[in-house]
Amino acid sequence: MKLYSLSVHYKGSTKANLLKAAYDLSSFSFFQRSSVQEFMTFTSALIVERTSQGTRASVKEQEYLCHVYVRNDNLGGVVIADTEYPQRVCFTLLEKVLDEFSRQVDSVDWPSGSPDTVHYKALDIHLSKYQNPREADAMTKVQAELDETKIILHNTMESLLERGEKLDDLVAKSEHLGNQSKAFYKTARKQNSCCEIM
Repeated sequence: MKLYSLSVHYKGSTKANLLKAAYDLSSFSFFQRSSVQEFMTFTSALIVERTSQGTRASVKEQEYLCHVYVRNDNLGGVVIADTEYPQRVCFTLLEKVLDEFSRQVDSVDWPSGSPDTVHYKALDIHLSKYQNPREADAMTKVQAELDETKIILHNTMESLLERGEKLDDLVAKSEHLGNQSKAFYKTARKQNSCCEIM
């Protein structure tokens, strides 16, 4: 069980604004880490943009699950984990982080804030502590709320995209991804599709 990313975003009218993020990329090779981090940032922002206010959702992308919670005040959080990590613990973590973040960072700063300007230092601590879900298992205060909340599981990233929209096109247009990451994506896409039966 592994958590890879924990991020806080502001859901604007057209796009999500990254406010703060923490990553644990130790399981990836050194040369892949920057591209993997860029893709996690890109995916997190895309998922927040496409998630309605007051909604929790889980989106499966390859062997990862991206858990998102967008509050009614447009503050959103995303946890990227492997498929074995307990979903309930991810949503407990998101609830805790967003509550804490909203108490420490003035909502006036959310639309224009950035990871460099927002002063909230607890994400790395939470990401590290929650690597072991048993540490967080005692925190079940949101379980009743989760039972009442509609949690959507999208089968693939493609099901999240709008009709006629392709992930390849979004990657090509993305401002979050550098040229090296885009090339990494194309290479991975080719390698994953080489064995498909037409």
